Amino acid sequence: MAATPEKPATATPRRKAGRHRGEGQWAVGHFTPLNGNEQFKKDDDGLNVRTRIETIYSKAGFDSIDPNDLRGRMRWWGLYTQRKPGIDGGKTAILEPEELDDEYFMLRVRIDGGRLTTGQLRVIGEISEEFARGTADITDRQNVQYHWIRIEDVPEIWNRLEAVGLSTTEACGDTPRVILGSPVAGIAEDEIIDGTPAIDEIQRRIIGNKDFSNLPRKFKSAISGSPLLDVAHEINDIAFVGVNHPEHGPGFDLWVGGGLSTNPKIGVRLGAWVPLDEVPDVYEGVISIFRDYGYRRLRTRARLKFLVADWGVEKFRQVLEDEYLKRELVDGPAPEQPVQQWRDHVGVHRQQDGRYYVGFAPRVGRVDGTTLTKIAELAERHGSGRLRTTAEQKMLVLDVDEPQVESLVAGLEALDLRVTPSPFRRGTMACTGIEFCKLAIVETKARGASLIDELERRIPDFDVPITININGCPNACARIQVADIGLKGQLVLDDSGNQVEGFQVHLGGALGLEAGFGRKVRGLKVTSAELPDYVERVLRRFQEEREDGERFATWVARASEEALS
Repeated sequence: MAATPEKPATATPRRKAGRHRGEGQWAVGHFTPLNGNEQFKKDDDGLNVRTRIETIYSKAGFDSIDPNDLRGRMRWWGLYTQRKPGIDGGKTAILEPEELDDEYFMLRVRIDGGRLTTGQLRVIGEISEEFARGTADITDRQNVQYHWIRIEDVPEIWNRLEAVGLSTTEACGDTPRVILGSPVAGIAEDEIIDGTPAIDEIQRRIIGNKDFSNLPRKFKSAISGSPLLDVAHEINDIAFVGVNHPEHGPGFDLWVGGGLSTNPKIGVRLGAWVPLDEVPDVYEGVISIFRDYGYRRLRTRARLKFLVADWGVEKFRQVLEDEYLKRELVDGPAPEQPVQQWRDHVGVHRQQDGRYYVGFAPRVGRVDGTTLTKIAELAERHGSGRLRTTAEQKMLVLDVDEPQVESLVAGLEALDLRVTPSPFRRGTMACTGIEFCKLAIVETKARGASLIDELERRIPDFDVPITININGCPNACARIQVADIGLKGQLVLDDSGNQVEGFQVHLGGALGLEAGFGRKVRGLKVTSAELPDYVERVLRRFQEEREDGERFATWVARASEEALS
């Protein structure tokens, strides 16, 4: 058939329209707010809300709070409204924010590097008991998270935290969030380099600084010199990973653009080696790129990972060097693969100085104020004044002399804090879930705790490292895409056709060892009631089909869909 003038045979298909020109990037002149979040940030810096909390809201009560403060700026000080009790998961995406809001708050205490003194932990526990109905969860960002907080009590809570050197500043919001650090920084025998001085300097320069308090979205950071790669560096916006340069010695490999949520991306190496004293400068350069060039038009594309994906490694490094550092970075090596899958430091381990640290596992990060106070007392009784939280919802007691170790372990175990936990206790994490979170669809914490009990009873001989991460919604706060078994909460149909709580299943994800997102089996969903049966079934098949030394994620990659169903 002859070609017509309107549509010649050689015509190339029309290219898809590119991204809208106005991405809200400040560096290219787009300062006009493009959504409600950008508008309230332009109207008033989130850090300024503290004065209103102290002078107005804490005195006049919940109903006096301006909506843009309530659901926006208060996050700059670690405060989120929690979910009103009794609202089921089917209404999560239907109700208006004011219908989901309870008159109580979640309050997040930022613990940069996971570093705590026993005095600080005691204060955290006392605040929990007095103001938070005993709640005090350890998060996978090394923070402690309270619930049931009244606005009237917030100034007093701040006073008590700040009196012992703790803070809620920028624990949430479009800000530089807590800086993850190796929980064994400065003490581990196998440490490549201690990143603690860099964390301290970044805190001094950046946190609470209005030059960096209006970012396109949250900015997650990690710094670790441990060969175990113990801060989930692959899924942070910026990460510094300890490496030995063949010419320059110990320093850090620079990663950018990692993140999960509904569009997960593994971070990428810039190929640059950064010495310890230059880490704060490079951090400031990268967060400045995000502030200036990050996408502000659509919240769903406002994380740094989208800019990195669009620019590519070479352009990102070039802009960092030319526009912000004003110098070239040194090329450097990649970190070596860790020698083990567990990187939570649970157990008894020798320190550089000959003393020991003792790592223990609560159930899915759930503790309470009384328990935290008892941990502080136990640590002090056994000669320790320091503790650490981990990025795996665990905790360590540092600086224990050898004669004290056995007694400390016994004391922790008496509190149901396992120093030698089963793989299920050790490897199961859960987000806050529908109990308190306004985004959640299903229950998570209690579900995770009961799953641990069931698996310990049903498969007591299972002795392979396994991670089971449970999330109440698609946002991946519990890192479901990088778990051996990742469970994303959603409503599903049971055998009788009723809509019930359940999970979509992700399998074979990993960090550290061959990091990746694994696979989803088409249509594989389980109800909450069926969850123990499903997990037991897939783990028994793994045991039956496993080759010598094979990891669960490796088996998943080659297993049939039938074996995974």
